[in-house]
Amino acid sequence: MTDTAATAAPIDVLEDLMAARYSCRGFRPDPVPRAIIERILGAAQKTASWCNSQPWQVVITSGEATKKFRDAIYPAAASGAPMSGDFEFPREYRGVYLDRRRESGFQLYNAVGIARGDKAAAAQQALQNFNFFGAPHVAIISSDEALGVYGAVDCGGYVTSFMLAAQALGVATVPQAALAFHAGVVRQHFGLDDSRRIVCGISFGYADTEHKANSYRTNRAAIGEAATFVDE
Repeated sequence: MTDTAATAAPIDVLEDLMAARYSCRGFRPDPVPRAIIERILGAAQKTASWCNSQPWQVVITSGEATKKFRDAIYPAAASGAPMSGDFEFPREYRGVYLDRRRESGFQLYNAVGIARGDKAAAAQQALQNFNFFGAPHVAIISSDEALGVYGAVDCGGYVTSFMLAAQALGVATVPQAALAFHAGVVRQHFGLDDSRRIVCGISFGYADTEHKANSYRTNRAAIGEAATFVDE
């Protein structure tokens, strides 16, 4: 740790971590040491949750287990079978939400050289989700069915904590709803109980900084677009 980092205010450290974190879509194959993974999990476990229910359960793959999971989910995704998640997909993206979604997609396609309208290339890029973008590890996050949407919301907080802790330790991450689109495959592969609801996956490892997919950063809305102050 540098002297500057050692003396920085906590909010400065947090802001730096949040600014530096991005969704990595190109990883080196080098595994993350178990001690570092456990430290990430230890930090994320402190996430706040409704009534302190801590609904998240996490399955972490490494080594051959990551390959076996890839061999199970990639063919399912590539087959064109209907997607089936445990939570409803967004009914639609509209207005500014659609604009942001499109901008993010075009940024990725431009980075990796996919021309607009090239649906075949876009589909192949989408399948990279199920190759985990080359990451050596995957975390599967699930919640208890009885907790419904509140359990899923708590898991969302856990995902953010996980990613920021990883960033602090030099580990890159990408949260993936795509893995939850094949919830049945995930549950069967890992032998999860029917009461577990798949929220998302997180592929993680060390970033391949030369990969074109890691060459851009998404934008963020101004505070005024997200927050309303009521003083009277």
